[in-house]
Amino acid sequence: MTAEGDTGDAGMRSDTGRAIGFSDAVFAIVITLLVLDLRVPETAPGGMLRALLDQWPVYLAYVTSYLYVAVNWLNHKGTFHRVRCADRGLHWANLGVLFSVALLPFVTALVSRAVEEGDVFDERVAVSAYALVGVVLSITWLWLYHYLSRHRELLEPHVTARFFEAERVRALLGVLAYAIAGLVGVLLSVPAALVVLLLLPIFYGLSSNGFYDLRRRLRHRR
Repeated sequence: MTAEGDTGDAGMRSDTGRAIGFSDAVFAIVITLLVLDLRVPETAPGGMLRALLDQWPVYLAYVTSYLYVAVNWLNHKGTFHRVRCADRGLHWANLGVLFSVALLPFVTALVSRAVEEGDVFDERVAVSAYALVGVVLSITWLWLYHYLSRHRELLEPHVTARFFEAERVRALLGVLAYAIAGLVGVLLSVPAALVVLLLLPIFYGLSSNGFYDLRRRLRHRR
């Protein structure tokens, strides 16, 4: 007999160990790929300092994406800490998040290359591509949170479905914020869009354990 609250595919459930291990490996590979874009400049003797300083767009893109990957890893850790077991639907939702995260090294290289070369049109294309990946990644998190909010049987006993219902708001904010950043980069200012793209991971880092934790931190600072 199946336990109360179990669905018909209870036999397809498994612990979260393999999903977490596989996901951690993907995050580690993505961060490794990011650092590969930090290259030693070719320069004449005595020009090393100037050449390194000229690569500031590469450093900015690296820091932004590193923070973004780190925040996604923290979100992932906080999410699966509340999950008791996984089924096929949760695995697919998790794979969607990993698919989007894996695109970050590509769009990071696009942004750093475009800003380094200084062509305005290419800068707008690169920033909009980065923002688009941010939108897609936020949508995959929205999917994951929605799935968990609808499948209480997968959660730890102390976790309520309301937690992930609230987390959907964070994901939806990401969809809107990254879309706005892309529009700002295309229509107004590429530097302003880059600032928004840098600030968003900071916000999600502060709220990586949910809005509950963010409110607690703000009250503690007061």
